[in-house]
Amino acid sequence: MIKKYFIALLAALSLGNFSFISSVYAQSPRVSIPDFADLVEKASPAVVNIRTTEKVVVQQAQGGFPGMPDDQAEFFRRFFGVPIPGIPSAPKQPPANQGQPQEADRGVGSGFIFDANGLILTNAHVVEGASTIYVTLTDKREFKAKLLGLDKRTDVAVVKIEAHDLPKLPLGDSSKVRVGEWVLAIGSPFGLENSVTAGIVSAKSRDTGDYLPFIQTDVAVNPGNSGGPLLNTAGQVIGINSQIFSRSGGYMGISFAIPIDEAMRVADQLRTNGKLVRGKIGVALGDMTKEVAESLGLGKPRGAYVRNVEPGGPAALGGIESGDVILSFHGKEIAKSTDLPRLVGEIKPGTAVNVQVWRKGSTRDLTVTVGGDSEVAATASKKPEAGSAAGGSANALGVSVGELSDARKKELNIHGGVEVIGINDGALARSGVRPGDVIVRIADVDISGVKQFESLVKGLDSNKAVPVFVRRADSTLIIPVRPK
Repeated sequence: MIKKYFIALLAALSLGNFSFISSVYAQSPRVSIPDFADLVEKASPAVVNIRTTEKVVVQQAQGGFPGMPDDQAEFFRRFFGVPIPGIPSAPKQPPANQGQPQEADRGVGSGFIFDANGLILTNAHVVEGASTIYVTLTDKREFKAKLLGLDKRTDVAVVKIEAHDLPKLPLGDSSKVRVGEWVLAIGSPFGLENSVTAGIVSAKSRDTGDYLPFIQTDVAVNPGNSGGPLLNTAGQVIGINSQIFSRSGGYMGISFAIPIDEAMRVADQLRTNGKLVRGKIGVALGDMTKEVAESLGLGKPRGAYVRNVEPGGPAALGGIESGDVILSFHGKEIAKSTDLPRLVGEIKPGTAVNVQVWRKGSTRDLTVTVGGDSEVAATASKKPEAGSAAGGSANALGVSVGELSDARKKELNIHGGVEVIGINDGALARSGVRPGDVIVRIADVDISGVKQFESLVKGLDSNKAVPVFVRRADSTLIIPVRPK
């Protein structure tokens, strides 16, 4: 259609037929920018300003100028308004509330009403640590709010004010958000209430190192916008404005919003329990690179690579081992490592789920009973115990190894392996392996001792990359190397 109009315009220009050009322009397709005025007018009453305070102790200011000569002190008294000695003045009395906690402003943010009975969604970082939370509506009514619960990992909080029949915002479906669609934000940047900015969705499922896949936009978001709604053109909330990418502290063209589907899943638990109970299986994960995937026979990078398994945790009891690659969890494929924590967190503790892992060149189906949320205890890194040397001769991998003591195996929660005691010029040395590391597997073969390790290394194909599984402290590293 556009090509047809373009050719007709060129022909008309060559003939000087300007009346025809005008008619073609009148019939040409146009893309209009949406008018957000009606949407904003309808949505704004449900967006609130959130002001927080904290308790601080006011101490009495110390008088005089300790350590300053009298002549200099007299100068400061004269020129900075301090009473001059010799002139009578009423003695200063300490403040009546000296040493007592007083309310001081802590910060401002935004939020929005999602339930007409006073339930408000905002960011956890807006209200965390506040002694008092004040919510101001667009009609200037101000309420003290009660914090029902917050979750720092997802940055979601729910607060409640004692009011009814309030305007509320309808919730959309963040899974249906499309890259390129128009969106707008309403909030209180720098305390400027009910400011509106618009833009488009720049990307979806953006990982920023946090627990949630963010919606990325180019909507202008600044300090004070946090907790405000991200709206689609239907006036539905599709996200909560949460973060910006900035080198200056201000807006630089990239902002991130928590998908409303994820936020409401968290909010429902916060309303009921006051906290979020997540599923956990007790694994530490690493990134799956192209080189590692190829060396393991996976083809393309996919799945969540398991660096460590918590001893006695749900994953360990279900048969998951360090070095495994989790390909699917509860029937859902794992594209990258950051997908797994989100899927596990959604499962109710006590639920038995199917987990498919890649191990030694083939898939295995395991059953894991999901546990309750708790942090995996960090294993303290101790100085490696010396093992018996393997003769110190260089091999195709460029390392000298020694036997592992039973105590060392128990410390690392492994059944076998050899300890690196010397580094020569070789493939493993160039890959960052260092003395104290433990080699537990090469390709699909578990390492049981020094003799077996040396025999295995001699038989490696120098033209083919092989995955070497290295245990370091509480992590298992997969290092693809090509023997020399």
